[in-house]
Amino acid sequence: MPGFEIPRHVAIIMDGNGRWAAARGLPRGEGHRRGVEALRKTVRAAGEMGISILTIFSFSAENWSRPASEIRDLMGLLRRFIRNDLAELHQNGVKVRVIGAREDLDPEIRKLLEEAEDLTHGNDGLTLVVAFNYGARQEIARAAARIAAEVQAGRMEPSDVTADHIGQCLDAPDLPDPDLIIRTSGEQRLSNFLLWQAAYSELVFVPTYWPDFDREALETAIAEYHRRERRFGGLIARTGS
Repeated sequence: MPGFEIPRHVAIIMDGNGRWAAARGLPRGEGHRRGVEALRKTVRAAGEMGISILTIFSFSAENWSRPASEIRDLMGLLRRFIRNDLAELHQNGVKVRVIGAREDLDPEIRKLLEEAEDLTHGNDGLTLVVAFNYGARQEIARAAARIAAEVQAGRMEPSDVTADHIGQCLDAPDLPDPDLIIRTSGEQRLSNFLLWQAAYSELVFVPTYWPDFDREALETAIAEYHRRERRFGGLIARTGS
């Protein structure tokens, strides 16, 4: 993308697998499988374009309410993605990070997520943040519980709590907030995704269903991002990311 400074951190709500399948008379599972293909292409494109951090909303805390058969399909795809793609991600220098609650996960799924993190821990290429069993309200509640425990133990006073302190208690406090959040499928809401971190993110909603998302769609979203003026609450727009 000549002439464009690439945002450092891009986050994507990958939406529309089921509607993509329904529009073609296919089962929802096929939409999810094609969504994995779109993910592969997007991770590859993000690395080639120089994006430093790509966060994907892969499975929300609310998704457990879906039919059991669909959850089995999704978990199967997660297993295959890690087993089949992890070696290539590692070879390409991708570092995998996982955010979200892990305590009640199936031990096999939890082990796979930890395996992905452990294998790629030392990589210095694209950081791929996988939001799995994730909900932003739940993340903020976990942060509040950690702070409450500190207060209860006498290690800090309630008056010591600041926005920065809350941020440091979130799931990945070392990562910068996303510059750009993209949601596919035409829906225009965050759906409990990165609510704290999105305070000053640019939001771009695209009509494309996730299985059809590709490098061109990513470049178009970034072009829209560059048409925005990011003031961060001030009067003067800041350039760059």
